[in-house]
Amino acid sequence: MSLEEAAALPETTFTVWANVFDDAQLQPGETLLVHGGTSGIGTTAIAIAKAWRARVIATAGGDEKAAACLKLGADASFNYATDKWDEKIASSGGADVVLDMAGGDFLARNLSTLNPGGRHVSIAFLRGAEGSVNIFQIMRNRLRLSGSTMKARAPEEKARLAAAIRAEVWPLIEKGRYKPLIDRVFPLSAASTAHERMESGDHIGKIVLKVA
Repeated sequence: MSLEEAAALPETTFTVWANVFDDAQLQPGETLLVHGGTSGIGTTAIAIAKAWRARVIATAGGDEKAAACLKLGADASFNYATDKWDEKIASSGGADVVLDMAGGDFLARNLSTLNPGGRHVSIAFLRGAEGSVNIFQIMRNRLRLSGSTMKARAPEEKARLAAAIRAEVWPLIEKGRYKPLIDRVFPLSAASTAHERMESGDHIGKIVLKVA
């Protein structure tokens, strides 16, 4: 693996493993819904979940990006700006785990897709930090809502996650079943251009800065 590929591993792999597998306990055969499927987190979630033999549904901002999610291995993909993705997912088997970076108005829609016993994990709130939920829906379907950040965790917790990733994810890399997807590599001197690329939303995968 190149140094650039290795650099693209830690942040997204830790985030996906800690939330989708350690917290939400995604199992082979279950269905994962991930928003922002072409982001660094999204592409990592698709790759690892598929290697874990789970079914993956992704959303992305635009038809081209939704199509890109399918090429990355997602079983189904929707343009969240135009598709009634929540209704379509709910009517076609639902999801067992949601990895949500959107928040806001997506929260209630996410919960409507979850099967009984479903788990919803929040890791960002690009559409707002507040959302409404139907408490009876949570009770009736035995849903579990959680969220996390990585920086605030104790060193011992990070070490535990690192050991689990080494045991469970590294073999997938060695077998060629998981590889980080890099959008572009920029020299450190072009950091501002890299940020413009990220803010444009046109990237697919991880943007890497090369120091030397």
